[in-house]
Amino acid sequence: MQGLTMAIAFGVSALVFFLSPLYGLILYLATLAWYPIYLTVKVGTIDFSAERIVILAIFANLFLRTNLPSKFKLIWLDKLVIVYFLCEIASGVITTKSQGMFLENRAGAVLNTALPYFAIRIIITNKDQYLTMLKAILVVSAPLAIIGFYQCLTGHNPVGFMLKYHAWSASRQIAGYTPSGRKGLFRANVTFNVSIMFGLFFAMFGPACAGLMRNINKNKLIYVIGIGLMGVGVFSSMSSGPWLAALIAILFLAFYRFRKHWRLALMVVVLMCASVDIISNRHFYDILGDLTLNPATAWYRSELFERALFKGGMSGHWLTGFGYDVDPGWGPKIDGRAHTDIVNHFLLILSCFGLFGLVPFFVVNIEVIRKFVDAYKASILESDRWIVWCLAAGLLGVAGAFMSVSLFDQTITVYYIMIGFAGVMPAIVTKREQKSIVKPKQSSFRVPGFVST
Repeated sequence: MQGLTMAIAFGVSALVFFLSPLYGLILYLATLAWYPIYLTVKVGTIDFSAERIVILAIFANLFLRTNLPSKFKLIWLDKLVIVYFLCEIASGVITTKSQGMFLENRAGAVLNTALPYFAIRIIITNKDQYLTMLKAILVVSAPLAIIGFYQCLTGHNPVGFMLKYHAWSASRQIAGYTPSGRKGLFRANVTFNVSIMFGLFFAMFGPACAGLMRNINKNKLIYVIGIGLMGVGVFSSMSSGPWLAALIAILFLAFYRFRKHWRLALMVVVLMCASVDIISNRHFYDILGDLTLNPATAWYRSELFERALFKGGMSGHWLTGFGYDVDPGWGPKIDGRAHTDIVNHFLLILSCFGLFGLVPFFVVNIEVIRKFVDAYKASILESDRWIVWCLAAGLLGVAGAFMSVSLFDQTITVYYIMIGFAGVMPAIVTKREQKSIVKPKQSSFRVPGFVST
């Protein structure tokens, strides 16, 4: 499969140089979604997935063929993202025995997260481009959701055989694709490692794509169907984490009409959670666990949270963590399992990099919230405010899901792409020369409503 991976990666990379940077991003997104990240080209001990090669081509194209990098100006969010990665590296250098392996791991993380983030920040400069990206997301995602629904119903994954060529999991190479059932259906994953990440892909992008609905007036039914298929993708995963992210996002979208009462709503939510803790002998997150698809795994997640924070799990490791390659040993103390499955993104960062990594991560997300507030206040058109609200819904949903999942593979890239969208949002909604309705033009890569840039 290395030959196929190389052919696809270099073929797409070549196309990047014949297209505008925006359409290069779209090709990258398609590669991310449609070609498994676990199929790689090995260069020594380094695994280059197809999307890693394509993102390097995008930056080569930017610097060699455009003047966009010279126009780019760092904002606070950019600086904080950089600081966050530097803090992780500093923490890991202290805690990790094999520093060469650690730096190799962080280099891969930069390719998967920082470069896609800065690609968005450099390339997306106006509202038309942003709406085009949302339309591209729907076009890329819709067929994936349909195949996922087919897998959910039948248990057959048309590309499941590729797991036998998994680059870093010997167990998956041996087992190949094995259908995983739940509630009489099957958990779809298609080109993703696991079904949870498959569902989160749609749960994160879906709410953002809902921003199209107040910004288009042609082929509207097509986009309604596309957004509906995003929901189908979430459902097909049959996983509580994506369902939770989607539920939070949908509730936030529905609250748009009542947004002036946000203080009252926030107070009600806090009082409800506090009441559960006061009246019963259980925490509110334990009660929510009873509503998941698998209450047993929900119990593990709440115990993991308490073990790490309140039962001495981080004792002696609060500052820099255990290291990225060290099991903190919480699993055996919770349910006797041999390893610790850290199904909480906040705890994953805390375990690997301590507060030295977690605090900058929180600061980055606080700055994202500030960007949303600035963009919302600067918006004059209702359609602009709706765009901001929908993107915020997607990130709020996944933030809620962080308590039950940790991001990896394609979804960590999607997360940083959406943070990149947040970074450009104030500039998008304040450029009044941009029209609120996108008119289609001729393009070599065209679907209904697309705009060439």
